[in-house]
Amino acid sequence: MTEINSTHEIKKNNGGFIAAILLLLIAVGFFAWLWSSKNSQLNDCQNQTKELLADQDGMNQMMAGYVDNMSSDLRKDFQNMLETYDALIDKDASKADSLNVQKEKIQELISQMSSLQKSNKLTASQLFAMRRENETLRGIMKGYVMQIDSLNTLNLNLNTRLDTTTTRLNQTASERDQFKQDAALSAEQVKKGSKLQAFSFTSTGLRMKLNNTTEETNKARNTMQIVSTFTISKNPITPAGRKSVYMQIIDPSGKTLQSRSSDFVKTDIGTIAYSDKKDIDYNNESVDLSIFYDLKGADASKGNYKVNIYVDGQLAGKDSFTLK
Repeated sequence: MTEINSTHEIKKNNGGFIAAILLLLIAVGFFAWLWSSKNSQLNDCQNQTKELLADQDGMNQMMAGYVDNMSSDLRKDFQNMLETYDALIDKDASKADSLNVQKEKIQELISQMSSLQKSNKLTASQLFAMRRENETLRGIMKGYVMQIDSLNTLNLNLNTRLDTTTTRLNQTASERDQFKQDAALSAEQVKKGSKLQAFSFTSTGLRMKLNNTTEETNKARNTMQIVSTFTISKNPITPAGRKSVYMQIIDPSGKTLQSRSSDFVKTDIGTIAYSDKKDIDYNNESVDLSIFYDLKGADASKGNYKVNIYVDGQLAGKDSFTLK
């Protein structure tokens, strides 16, 4: 009985060993396959790297004749940025530390490019990499320009030649002067177009009747008042509102008759004396009105009288009459 149990135990142990060996064989096979797969991928990557390096070498050889020109342009651009940073520091010394950090980056690139050129190791691909770095630094510089030079008065020296800039400035100044001239001409035309006109005049002397009413007269000795009746024109472009209409009467001796010695008004020909005035509410429609001047007991002179009407500082119309 003991022998039978011992035999059964040996068979059981043999089965466990066999299972373990099978698992190990499977694991070894899996890792062998995985190593082969990764090795194949590594070979592919190495081949692609060789192809890229070959392409890069070919590009560098093809661009070799242009490297000097490209580096010269890039160096000039770096120098221009350094000059711009110097100008920014002059305008705002409080940001000098930050600006100098950017200058150091630019100077480091210039030094690196010079070192590679001296050793004849500067390639087109390296120049392209530096150009990308240049664009990044240029963007940073423009940010500082926006902060410090909001009026954009600095010359950024970004490949803009002085003579071209001068030409553009002259052209702009010429265009500005032309616009100014056109604007002045338009303003003058509007001013002329908005001018009010006075027409349909009737100007004469007035005498007092026994019933204390007045009637027209052409006799100087009977004249107690002078009246001018006229129409102010309709004009849709004149600003509407309250307006003062001034009447100037000039007697035969050339003197302006005045109700008060302080009655003066500014016009487009200068300050003039006026005889009397009337205020009207102008709504861009024609207005009929009369303005009276009282002699206040003074004798009227014989001869020809002139009447001028002014509105908004401009001569609107004129008339004349004669007293005998």
